[in-house]
Amino acid sequence: MGCASVTETVDSGDTSTYEPPWGEMDPFADAVVSFEPGEGAGFGQDSLPAIVLGAPEGGGAWGGGSDVLSLGNQGVIVLEFSDIVLQDGPGADLLVFENPFPGWLELGAVAVSENGEVWHEWPCDSSDEAGGYPGCAGVASVLANSENRFDPTDPVVAGGDAYDLADLGLSTARFVRIIDSGTSDYAGTSGGFDLDALAVVHWPDQVP
Repeated sequence: MGCASVTETVDSGDTSTYEPPWGEMDPFADAVVSFEPGEGAGFGQDSLPAIVLGAPEGGGAWGGGSDVLSLGNQGVIVLEFSDIVLQDGPGADLLVFENPFPGWLELGAVAVSENGEVWHEWPCDSSDEAGGYPGCAGVASVLANSENRFDPTDPVVAGGDAYDLADLGLSTARFVRIIDSGTSDYAGTSGGFDLDALAVVHWPDQVP
């Protein structure tokens, strides 16, 4: 399967918190390698690169967050993990956080690379012919944020769209590329895929 969209199973009244184990090393993207904005981009650019690095700031199951960068029509961004890289483990290995909310989706195709040159992409059905936009990012709500402190590396509680390296025949990856699908309304400066954050699911000692 190309992408496992996370089912929103967290009760809105859940007050449990998670104490992050990371210090100088963390499971989030560490650098923006390149950004090629498309038509309708603009929102969030003044806060680059920090706005797409670090933990997600999700708006929950019924609303989109605003701590995002809009890629614009077919805009492209490449990010790098430098301390903790993606490693294939049980189930999902990568979480991609956008800011979808009911009735409005801005989709993106996700690819990964070990060296930043050879790319492997999960197929994204942005036409939704199969139902549910399989393989596309920007589908599942983002639940984790700094206030509720849900574990942003746990696909069950974090939300976001989950990807498994095994589907691409890969064991590791360091770079992630997202390309806006070109299927949204790009009027103004807040169009296209809105990237919030990326997260590694498996820590090195969790991989068999």
